[in-house]
This record gives sequence, C-alpha cells and structure tokens, in this order.
Amino acid sequence: MRQVIENIDKNIAELTVSKDLWASTDTAARIKILSEIKDNLMLVAEGWAMAAARHKQLQPASPLVGEEWMSGPYSVMAACNALMETLGKMDGKSFLTDIALRQLPNGQTCAKVLPMTIWDRLLFSGIKAEIWMEKGVSPDNLSQSTASVYNAAPSQRTGKVALILGAGNIAAIPPLDCFQKLFLENQVVILKMNPVNEYLIDYFKIALNPLIKRGFLRITCGGSDIGEYLCNHKDIDEIHITGAQSSHDNIVWGAGDEGAKNKVAGTPNNARRITSELGGVSPTIIVPGPWSKADIHFQAEHVATQKLHNSGFNCIACQMLILPENWDKTGAFLDQLKDVVATAPARSLYYPGAAERIAEFAKNSDNTENYQRVESDPVVVACLGGDTSKWFETHEVFGPALSIYMLKNDGDAAAYLRAAITYANDNLDGTLGANILIHPATLKQIGKRKFDEIITDLHYGCIAVNAWTGLGFLTAQTPWGAFPGHSLADVGSGIGKVHNSYMFERAERSVIYAPFRPFPRTILSGGKTLLPKPPWFITNKRAAHIGRALTQFQYMPSWLKVPRILINALRG
Repeated sequence: MRQVIENIDKNIAELTVSKDLWASTDTAARIKILSEIKDNLMLVAEGWAMAAARHKQLQPASPLVGEEWMSGPYSVMAACNALMETLGKMDGKSFLTDIALRQLPNGQTCAKVLPMTIWDRLLFSGIKAEIWMEKGVSPDNLSQSTASVYNAAPSQRTGKVALILGAGNIAAIPPLDCFQKLFLENQVVILKMNPVNEYLIDYFKIALNPLIKRGFLRITCGGSDIGEYLCNHKDIDEIHITGAQSSHDNIVWGAGDEGAKNKVAGTPNNARRITSELGGVSPTIIVPGPWSKADIHFQAEHVATQKLHNSGFNCIACQMLILPENWDKTGAFLDQLKDVVATAPARSLYYPGAAERIAEFAKNSDNTENYQRVESDPVVVACLGGDTSKWFETHEVFGPALSIYMLKNDGDAAAYLRAAITYANDNLDGTLGANILIHPATLKQIGKRKFDEIITDLHYGCIAVNAWTGLGFLTAQTPWGAFPGHSLADVGSGIGKVHNSYMFERAERSVIYAPFRPFPRTILSGGKTLLPKPPWFITNKRAAHIGRALTQFQYMPSWLKVPRILINALRG
C-alpha cells in the first residue's frame, strides 16, 4: 500500500508541474496530440475490443462483440475527430458558422449538430441530433458561452489537476471523461480506473500515450481506499465521477452517519468542485398509434436493446417501460418483446452485485414475471401498481430487470404523451435519458411544433425520439449528462456535461431522432432514409463486423471503406 501511495503522490506531483504547460498548449499542438492518439488507438483497437468481450464472457464470434467496438475504440476515435474539427476552427470560433440554428416554440435556441458531413448522411442515414440551449442563450450570444477556456491567449491560461473516477461498465467512458477535462476545461488528469475494468489500463496507456509522455495524464488503479486517498489529496483541484449516487454522496458528504449529518447540515466533507454522471430510472414511452406487425417486432427489438445492451449494465438502460393501458397493440407488443428477449444472444451477469440487485428487485413486487433467455439469466419484469410502485420508481437496478407502467389512454396521443411525461418527471429517479417511440403518422397528427412544445417539458439531459439515448452517448457532438438544476444535496443523475465536442457551456439537453422503421420498409412507406437495422441492436447479426469497420473508417475515412460497411449493415 505504501508503494502505491508513493506512486500516486509522484504522479500527482508531475501533473502539478505540467498543469500550466497544458493550459498554455495551443490548438495546433492539441490537434497533433489527438492525431497521435488516433494512430495509437488503431494499434490496440482489436485487442481492446476483444479483451472487453472476454471479460464480459462473450464468445469471440458473438455479434455482441460489436458493442465493445462501438462503445470502446469507435467512440474514442470519433471523439478525436470531432475535437480536431472544433480545434481546427477555434480562431474566431468559426466552427459555429457550420451549425444551423432554429428557435423552439418557447424561444430557446436549438443547434443542429448531426448530420454535418456526407459521411453522416450516408452511414447514419436519417439520424439527427440537436442541442437545445438553456433559456437566455440566443444566436447573438451563443459564442459567449462556447469554448470560453480558449478566449484567453495560451500564455495567459492557468491549469488545474483533475481526478477522474472511471466507470466500470463502458470502456469509452474513462477516456472520454479525460478528454472533457483536458480539452474543454484545460485540466490535466489522474484517472483512477474502476476495478471492474482495470484490465483496460494497458490498452489505455498505449492509446493515450501522447498525453502521458508529455506529462498531462496519469492512470492508476485500486479499490475504494485508493479512491478515498485521491479524493482528499491536497493537490487535486477538481473531481469527476461516473457511478452511483451513493458513491458521489460518500465523496461529498462522507460515509455513514457522519455523512448523513453533514448532508442535513449542508457542510460538505469535500469542498472541491465535483461533476458527475450518475444514472437513474430511465423511461421509454410507447405512444399509441397505427403500428403494423412489422413495426411492433422492430420496436420490440429496440426496447430489448435498450434493456439488454451490455447485459443491462448501462446508466441509461430502459428500466421503466411506459405503455398505453387500453391500446389494442399493447398485448402484441409485450408478446413480441418476450420473444425477442428469449432468442437474444447469450450473455452473463458480469458486473459485481447483479444477482443481489435483481433478487431485491423481484422481492419488492408480488407481480413479477421472468422473461426466459437461452443460456442466460432471465429478465425479471415487474408490472407496477398500487403501493409497490414507489420502490421501482426510485431504485436503479443496473442489470436485466424491467418495470412496466400502464398509463390510461383515451385515444388522444398528445394528451397521453403529456401524461407520460408528467409521470416520468414527477415519479422517476434521475434525469439522464428518456426515450419516446412514436409512429410517423402519430407524430404528423400532433405536428412538429406541438411535439417540440410537449417534449420541452420532459426534463432529461438526452431525449431519444425513435432512438435510444445510448446513441446520444455515442455521438461525440452531443453533450452528455443530466438535465441542469441538480445540486450537491440533491444530485439526481449528476452535475455537468461531458463529450460535447462543440464545447457548448449552456447546453440544456440533447435530442436524438432516428427512423421509426428500418430500410427498406422506410422507403416502402414513403420515408427517405436508408438506415437498416442499427448496428447497436442486440439482434444485429453483423454487429461485430460493422463495429470494427466503422472504427477503421473513423480512423481514416475513405470511399473504399464504405461498401464493406453497407454490405454488412444490410446483412445485419
């Protein structure tokens, strides 16, 4: 232990020496570092993805390995590209001129950040992303709250030392959190890996060596004792954590009875600035409409993906499925969902404590059902009602368990959606991500302007319309984090944003849109998108091939690489 502490002290001392050097590093040098990271990342991408698959007990030939490509090397490679694009146009913040702006019905400013290139339109056809700014941000003053750390001349900047407590579930989270502190906040970083995925350290040290060798990043590991030492180290200026609310509160207020007393008194045990991403009970709202059998099957695959991607160990896994009680498609949808779950590829409960959390989930209701899976533990499904609902609304399960809440529907889709939003806002813990699945005809009936007005009241940091908020995580341009307004005493899903390659500082939320149907049914029904079954779907049989190919494409885009991606996508 003594040797570990000495190494940590040495690492922090080196970062302290380098923090102002990093702050004064100009954009050209930062772009060069990101380019070097891309080169190094490509060298270890295959090993990284396969190591993650092994540790999550996936078969090497399983299409689920695609998850490790997409939420690992691909996400980091895409972030490098997006940051390089912004940094390359930092003079005068000219990158803002590429972004189309519109005004929402309530006057808020909205920035369209996807698609931006021909590659976006081709490879992710029909997917759109917007960033809704906080009230008070206008086209005229947007630049004042964008990339402000770059306003001062490099020689006038000063740095800080940040501690990042890495997540154990998704491999890209620790590097992307490091990028946030380094490139958006001018802070050097000591990254403490989670014990669950500290096997990735060797890959990270190679991929991120351009930062390490220059003295701007250090990586360490260890248990909660090491985390506690780091959080209270005299030379740590700021902390960022991805994890559970309980972990956040232990850092801020202290543990046990002492922590509870400090929280009541409003006297933090740790006074440093702490940002966080903490999860919650994420909802998926099914809006009634004229869904066909094919629509029901596709969207059942979609919801199964929202629940079972990464075996359910995601902070924005669907945990509360909100369904219209008297919709004539509800029974068929649940039957299809059960069938999709039953035939989904096998995977294990690799994350510590999962079995105990699922057992607790099951014991809190006398109305649960097991959705059986081949060679996997069942998904435990609780149908809510009465006094038992509160527990399920306020406890994140972090595993393959799902709650279903039936909401009355009188045939007015807009009124139903408003009621579902009220239920989510008022009852469900957290504000990180929410999904809405809605038929195009229903959306047209409501109207785009009215739909914008309705979802303005849905207070989540990412909203996915006919998509999953996991896509918001994968998109480097969109800010990722809770809806603004949480405090240290009531932290909810966290404080602050990460990712956000355009460096907006007053982003309220990201909104992701995707096609309701896959190609070719989209074209046959009058749509204009060419997106087949998305590669992040757990039912995509070519997901591993697509994830690898997309990572290679992000490394060095080329028309020659497009056919391979499209052929695998169509076969998925």
